[in-house]
Amino acid sequence: MALVAGAPDLPLSQPRSVVGGQLLSALTGFAVLAVAGPGLWGAAVAGGLALGVMMCARTPHSPAAATAVIVALQAPPFWSFLGLLAAASLLLVSVGLAGARAAGRTYPTYWF
Repeated sequence: MALVAGAPDLPLSQPRSVVGGQLLSALTGFAVLAVAGPGLWGAAVAGGLALGVMMCARTPHSPAAATAVIVALQAPPFWSFLGLLAAASLLLVSVGLAGARAAGRTYPTYWF
């Protein structure tokens, strides 16, 4: 939320990056978890890979790398975690939209 509210023009703050970055990072974390199991090394690899995946998909959202780390460390249930993450990401974008409208600013700069 700090990026969306504080720097709404950055590519990291755009809805594509917020939602897509979070979901791609979670999927990366689950992929690493499936291969390496839960642990610190897997979490480190998941965080690094998540950054690379987001850059390749043009959905950079650096805080989302922590999502991959959390998945690789905690091994949460797949569907409930992804569902809650998607809902939270959409809520974050919605609050960003409402806040920008209330303040008379433009957000997002672009959607896709």
